[in-house]
Amino acid sequence: MSGSRTLRHPRTARLLLPGDFAALRGGSKRLAAQYFHCEFRPNDLDGARLGMAVSKRVSKRAVERNRVRRQIRESFRLCRAQLPACDVLVIARSAATGQINAILRRDLEQLWGKLAAVKPAVSAAAH
Repeated sequence: MSGSRTLRHPRTARLLLPGDFAALRGGSKRLAAQYFHCEFRPNDLDGARLGMAVSKRVSKRAVERNRVRRQIRESFRLCRAQLPACDVLVIARSAATGQINAILRRDLEQLWGKLAAVKPAVSAAAH
């Protein structure tokens, strides 16, 4: 049962306050993949925190935007342990809604891999 507890997506792993999002938008580094891009900056917490931006520009249909959000959230939940302690804002591109879930997951895995590769720089900046 302890293994399933590490894969949870608790409230502490989410960006919730407008100030958190504003801080990311102001001074952060960026990474890109085909259907998503992200902005990130180190935090002083124990792990990564996720924020998502899937606007009406991505799709007018809420069901499509919610599907993309679910894929982002689930992918982050599974990869969070390998990520550095940073705040991450994932922004969906409009092409994301035309793709099946497996392709979105693969693209997100590439994004998390890029973020994990900058782990030493992010960890050093946090201390």
